[in-house]
Amino acid sequence: MHTPRLDKKRQQLDVLIENKVTFAADNSELSIYDTYESAQKVALHSDELLFCAMLSGKKIMHVDSSQYHNAFLPHESFVIAPKQKVLIDFPQASLNTPTTCLAIEISKEKIIAVSEALNLQQRIASDGLFEYTPDLVHTKHNAQTQQLLERMVHLFSEQGAERHYLIDLSLNELITRLLQQQSRDLLLASSQTLQLKGKISNAIEYIESHLAEELDINELCKIACMSRSKFYQQFRLAFGTTPALFQRQLRLQKARSQLLKGKAISSVCFDLGFNSASHFSRLFKQAFGIAPRECRH
Repeated sequence: MHTPRLDKKRQQLDVLIENKVTFAADNSELSIYDTYESAQKVALHSDELLFCAMLSGKKIMHVDSSQYHNAFLPHESFVIAPKQKVLIDFPQASLNTPTTCLAIEISKEKIIAVSEALNLQQRIASDGLFEYTPDLVHTKHNAQTQQLLERMVHLFSEQGAERHYLIDLSLNELITRLLQQQSRDLLLASSQTLQLKGKISNAIEYIESHLAEELDINELCKIACMSRSKFYQQFRLAFGTTPALFQRQLRLQKARSQLLKGKAISSVCFDLGFNSASHFSRLFKQAFGIAPRECRH
């Protein structure tokens, strides 16, 4: 993520820990943080929602309010709720290999506006599917989110007349992806709670419980009590992807979890329904930026 203006500002080192370069826009602010020496328990907080993405190196994030203490790595997103206090360790930072993170601060008003627009489109405003909940979100982001972030760095660091308009469009997309992630987590959680079950969450529960099987769209439509076209439309609106790609994401997330526990790559691959080890490895690398064998180290 480089632009001439950004690179020039990053060369001006004021501090070695969390050296900050910032670009402001309406309803948002984008910052790049570079850390050039190892440090522990560096405080971070914001009055607004803060969307973070690791670019290089490694951080350890500590959120005492939720007893959360985990590594934050490239190709991952970490969302901090307004006024949430986080402490950060930088175990690998050095002058030659700085730890670099992108952070986008987004106003509450902008999040509410996008939520309301999505709920109106979904015609389920009373259900509040697209409603931001001020909880910690730490997830692997997909190729689309990675491309969006790279585009946003260029937009924020540009000086053209249309800059604010283009930034606003990209903010809409970023907030939508965040809300889709939260909606997915909400539905996955509610599918385990009988009184909260709904049409889409029933279908999600079926996908989860048949993760290694070929996706049966007709069965999902029957479970959700929707026509095929209606089901695809509602599913994409809620999660920003198709049922098949959603199933693949769940498979890959489960594969990563099992590999981290030391399970054999071939067993993980075929137990989760992938037809070949090479195909599994390629998809895994696309999703997480590392090969399956590296996940087991």
